[in-house]
Amino acid sequence: MSTPLVIGVDVGGTTIRSGVVDAAGRILRSGACDTPERSQEAVLAALEGAIRAFLSDPIAAVGLGVPSHLERGTGRLLQATNVALADLDLEAFVRERFGLPVGVENDANAAALAEWKLGAGRGLSTLVVLTLGTGVGGGLVLDGHLYRGWAELGHVVVQVDGPPCQGACTGRGHLEALVSGTAADRAARELWGADADARLLVERAQQGDGAAQARMAQMGHILGAAVGSFANLFDPDLVVVGGGFGIAAGDLLLEPARAALRREALAPARERLDIVPAELGPDAGLVGAALVGREALERAA
Repeated sequence: MSTPLVIGVDVGGTTIRSGVVDAAGRILRSGACDTPERSQEAVLAALEGAIRAFLSDPIAAVGLGVPSHLERGTGRLLQATNVALADLDLEAFVRERFGLPVGVENDANAAALAEWKLGAGRGLSTLVVLTLGTGVGGGLVLDGHLYRGWAELGHVVVQVDGPPCQGACTGRGHLEALVSGTAADRAARELWGADADARLLVERAQQGDGAAQARMAQMGHILGAAVGSFANLFDPDLVVVGGGFGIAAGDLLLEPARAALRREALAPARERLDIVPAELGPDAGLVGAALVGREALERAA
């Protein structure tokens, strides 16, 4: 008998990606749609459509990665930062509509799970994963176990009383406010006007534009300072950076980040710890969501 297929759904602040994933983590089919901004009902309708699009395949379970706090013990979605979702049993919502085992996990936790099982962190015991997209997500593997709690690494303060954070967050100077696709959008608009965005900032930096490179280096330096703090807290074997913006920016962010890490981390981390791009690239969240769905299938067996 062939291994059952699972639908993974990676919910981002800008885009919802979904697809059919096999047991080896291979994405067999996938699609994407914009994340609605206007209401929770619109987001749920988009999620339902993203799942229904792949039900022609022999699907055994569904897994979702969402940028939200999940209540410990129940898995209830409490409050998403950059998506119109709050106070919702998302697992029950999806299960009632499709009659399949369903797993729900924080999106960055799901990405961390994928990179640990199938990507850059294979075989490692302790891992920090940061997903740089519309916001900044964080996932942790600690002593060989995925940490299922609130690893909100994107909401550590890196600049006291700095720029306001976004979405439902009321804080200031968080990593997310300074090193994310949204922060890059803001930097691009400051340089080139209202129509500029993060993609333009990265493209111009790659082409050698000095102002763009300076902004990217500044963001990379802040990222590395935060990673230095994570090194001092968790003593990870590796730090993995993914997400749409993180992958697109690549060494424009990672090289200055590595330099800042060397200054901020205590020995021996300052000599041995590295920051690497997510091996699964922008697919880590989708593959991780599918792994969460596969866990739900195993629990239901």
